[in-house]
Amino acid sequence: MATQPHHDAGEPGGIVAVSADSVTHLKPVSVRERIESVDFLRGFALMGILIINIWAFGLSSSALFNPMAAGGFEGLNLLAWQGSFIFFFQKMMAIFSMLFGAGVVLMYDRYQSIGGKFAGMYYRRILWLALFGIVHAYFLWYGDILFVYAIAGLLLYPVRRLSGKVLIVLAVMVLLIGTGLHFGAGFAINFVKQQAEEARADQEAGETLSHTQEAFLEAEREMMSSYHPDADEVAEEIAAMTGGYWEMISYRFPYTLMMHLQALPFFLLWRALGLMLLGMALMKMRVFAAERGTRFYIVQVLLCYVIGFPLTVSGMSSLISTEFEVASYFMSGGLLDYIGSVFIAVGHVGVLILVYRSGVLSWLRKALIAAGRMAFTNYLLQTFIGIGIFWGLGLFGSIDKAQLLLFVVGIWIVELTISPIWLSRFRFGPFEWLWRSLTYLKLQPMRAKELV
Repeated sequence: MATQPHHDAGEPGGIVAVSADSVTHLKPVSVRERIESVDFLRGFALMGILIINIWAFGLSSSALFNPMAAGGFEGLNLLAWQGSFIFFFQKMMAIFSMLFGAGVVLMYDRYQSIGGKFAGMYYRRILWLALFGIVHAYFLWYGDILFVYAIAGLLLYPVRRLSGKVLIVLAVMVLLIGTGLHFGAGFAINFVKQQAEEARADQEAGETLSHTQEAFLEAEREMMSSYHPDADEVAEEIAAMTGGYWEMISYRFPYTLMMHLQALPFFLLWRALGLMLLGMALMKMRVFAAERGTRFYIVQVLLCYVIGFPLTVSGMSSLISTEFEVASYFMSGGLLDYIGSVFIAVGHVGVLILVYRSGVLSWLRKALIAAGRMAFTNYLLQTFIGIGIFWGLGLFGSIDKAQLLLFVVGIWIVELTISPIWLSRFRFGPFEWLWRSLTYLKLQPMRAKELV
């Protein structure tokens, strides 16, 4: 059956395959009809995510959760970490995750308005995203989020029709499960440490250790290696990450596997899914569409910031005072930010919507909108640039936190410059085009002139 491409306002450059036999009266939606505020938010979140991901590109893997392990932790480096932690860590990914959920609502609403079948397209789209995520994670960067989004996205289809209020309740329930697992991880880590301490005491007393005791000692060693590596372990990682592509991939493989087999089902999935459900609710309530009153957004900002910032700042203080001790991270410091970051993220959305509606810095707004429309391409481009600079050029582990922010600004300039230029000639980014062509099993028109 012949199909006619139809724009989807929910994703950057998105299209929906519409049956030409049943809806021949429809025409492609122009760029002007997109919900620009969603693209604006997505572009900002994507730029903010890089502030955190740059640590993983340029520093030891342990530095993300224990910044004392690499990159310096005093003076400007401490200030760089504190600012990044308070305003961006977990907050930008939270906004990005919420917008993923918002995109599902927009796609479904569009399909309902044109009478198209949603399920087949949606699941093909998600499964292709999962494949992209696997390739990205195992062959480029272990910090990939695409696969996590795909797994969480598989669970969103059944709740697409629910009201905003019901979705908020579901979001809170799922995030509470994630919070419980976060705390439970700290409890389990404390138990492992206690058992390992008892095993060492028995060993020092000359007793023969059981297999279980040896397992606890090994588990503690692996845990300390991940969160509190010694100088030799950091040097080993730097050598692997600067020793060639296959050496880097081989070294990172266990980390990536751990992310998918342990972190995803116990932590990442609940966080991503809860935030996506919240994003669906906020889209149904027209918050992301910038259609609520100014007073609504001001109240949203004040309320969320009053709750969120004290939690995150308290969490940060706890982390520093305990020197990022791993059990304390999960049970107190990190847990406070886990909760506080959700409120701060929603507060950030309110601020961004107010800025968007004010019309100030129109050039930057247009650049962020373009970057948001090309979010998939720009996300992968950040990976290509990051691994090219830090791993390809051998700079991994040699640049401190404050200096890394200069690289962030440089990448921002590149993406915010390229995105508007590209979209002045083409309908969407190259990876958006590939994703949609695979989803609809047909090459999609690429040049902007084909829109008219």
